[in-house]
Amino acid sequence: MKVTIYGIGCPRCEKTAEVVKQALAEANIPCELEKVTDYAEIAKAGIMATPSVALDGKVVSSGKLPTVEEIKGWL
Repeated sequence: MKVTIYGIGCPRCEKTAEVVKQALAEANIPCELEKVTDYAEIAKAGIMATPSVALDGKVVSSGKLPTVEEIKGWL
């Protein structure tokens, strides 16, 4: 599984990365974690609001800070 976090490095984007890492650790799910901060790459992925989270290329959250429980539900 590949988890991608799209964000420009703002505090909400950084917090989203922390929460995703926490959820993955708690769920004990091995995966590849990628952070995309380049504006062009974010736009190319069709992301209109950050932070955004994608699982295996499918955007599951956009423009909000997800909770650990929400993330576990996606996994």
